[in-house]
Amino acid sequence: MLINMSKIDRGLRIIVAFAILILYYTGSISGVSGTVGLVLSAVLLGTVMFGYCPLYTMLGISTCPTKS
Repeated sequence: MLINMSKIDRGLRIIVAFAILILYYTGSISGVSGTVGLVLSAVLLGTVMFGYCPLYTMLGISTCPTKS
């Protein structure tokens, strides 16, 4: 599995994931939207952990800089 995410992309995903988690645990989002938010946070953190986004592969996108 190749890395297809840049450090900036990873950082933004971490910020968004933690923002959703904070909203959930403070009670700002709950119910179905809270559950969807938790799943989205888990997916974002999972892609950050591996540095690989399957959607990027399907779309032919790579934000990772190429080494020359």
